[in-house]
Amino acid sequence: MPTGVAIRDVRDQLFDAAERVLLRDGPSALTSRAVTTEAGCAKGVLHRHFADFDAFLTELVLDRAARIDDRAAALRDSAGTGTVADNLTRALTDLFASVAVAIVSLVTSRDELRSRLREARPTGVPILTDAATAIASYLTAERELGRVTADADVDTLAPILVGAVHMLFADRQGAPPDAGAVHRVVTAIESPVRGSRPTGFTRPSAPPVR
Repeated sequence: MPTGVAIRDVRDQLFDAAERVLLRDGPSALTSRAVTTEAGCAKGVLHRHFADFDAFLTELVLDRAARIDDRAAALRDSAGTGTVADNLTRALTDLFASVAVAIVSLVTSRDELRSRLREARPTGVPILTDAATAIASYLTAERELGRVTADADVDTLAPILVGAVHMLFADRQGAPPDAGAVHRVVTAIESPVRGSRPTGFTRPSAPPVR
C-alpha cells in the first residue's frame, strides 16, 4: 500500500464487513473467509494487514470500543437537560441496538481473543466497561447539578445499569426490547438516587456580557 490512508481504508473495509457478518450470522460464523467474502476482497488481504485472525479480531474489538468515546461525550453534554432516566434510556438503547451485543458475545466465545485483549485491557470487558465509564461520567455531571443525590455511588450504579440493559438485548434471536422496557429498567435503578432538583432542570445560562 503506498499510503497510510489506503491501509486505513482497507482496515475499515474489513472491520465493517466483520460487523455485518456478526450482526447477520453471529460470532460462530465469523471467519477470515467470511470477512473477506463479505468485503469483496481476496482472503490474503486480511493476512497482509494482520498477523492472524485473532489479531484482526482484537483490533476490531478495540476499534469499536473506542467509538464509545463519542457517545460518552454526547451523553455527558446532555446533563442538565431532559430527564436523567430519558437520557440514560436513549444512550443505552443506542449502544446496545448497535453491534455492541454481538461484540460482547464474540469476546466471550473466543479464549484467544480474550487473552489478547487482556494484554491491552487488563481489566473489564471491552464495550461493557467503556459503557459503564461513560455512564458514570454522565451521572457524576448530573450529581454536580443536583439531579442525582450527593451520596449516590455512581461507579456502582453505572455497571448495574449497563448490565441490566445488556440483559434485555442479549437474546439475539428474539425481538429487541422497545424503549419503554429499557426505560422501566433504568427508572427502577435510577429513581432511588434521583436528586431534589426537578427532572426538567436545565443548566443556568451564563449572565449576559455588559
